[in-house]
Amino acid sequence: MEQGEGGDTVDELPNVLWIGGPPGSGKSTAARTLARRHGLRWYNSDTRTWTHRDRALAAGDPAALRFEELTPAQRAALPPAERHALDLPVERGRMTVDDLRALPAAPLTIAEGTLVTPAMLPPGAADRAVWLTLSPREQRARLEARHGPGAVPELYLYLREVIEAELDRADVRRIVVDGLTPEQTAAEVEKVFAGPLAEGPTADSAVERRALLRYANQAVVEQYETVSARPWCTLDLHATVVAFACECGAPECTADVDLPVADLPPTPLLAPTHHPADPR
Repeated sequence: MEQGEGGDTVDELPNVLWIGGPPGSGKSTAARTLARRHGLRWYNSDTRTWTHRDRALAAGDPAALRFEELTPAQRAALPPAERHALDLPVERGRMTVDDLRALPAAPLTIAEGTLVTPAMLPPGAADRAVWLTLSPREQRARLEARHGPGAVPELYLYLREVIEAELDRADVRRIVVDGLTPEQTAAEVEKVFAGPLAEGPTADSAVERRALLRYANQAVVEQYETVSARPWCTLDLHATVVAFACECGAPECTADVDLPVADLPPTPLLAPTHHPADPR
């Protein structure tokens, strides 16, 4: 925590709300819901994976270099603990904090990701952070619904154990999401962040909201563009379809638009029948 005038402490990153948790806990859905509803900037750490890796490579990080030398099949065959180490969790945690420091102070940013751990939070951030947790059975059921029976990455199951152990060593807020729908999970997170959301600042106009939605959508495009540049990557950005957020800017809008990554238009992306919200 920094020192201000007269020796008072200055809360670092007071404009950031943090959501952590293992794969399958609903972090991204909750963050995206609240960002659209309240006019927040959504920072999804997954979308920075490959730009963070490029920074680590430029610095000569041995784990980053080894990751790139292995084929996808070789990486998948590694024990989960070894594979996790190649994901640079500590290094990327620091990079995430650096990214957030570089963002504008307004509006509030909601930052989420599996790599959000109590250890990486800046001083003063604990009261603006929450972790979504779930039982092994619930996690496996959710991930099988996403990946298919028998196709759940062992790394994802391992990460739940790692994160639970970290949370057990820390005094932080948790929400157990077993049995909760995505809407119920978002509502519980919204309760935790009620104070900061009321204080703001949040986006004041539809123009600002549309710019924030474009920021989030463009981050997804950059994520895929950066990984597709790897020599081992076979992604076709014209065939890879993702769900982009409708950019109409209406607070009540929850619509997504399925579109190939390469086809995000330069003009606002709108769901069918949606129009840009009132610019006021």
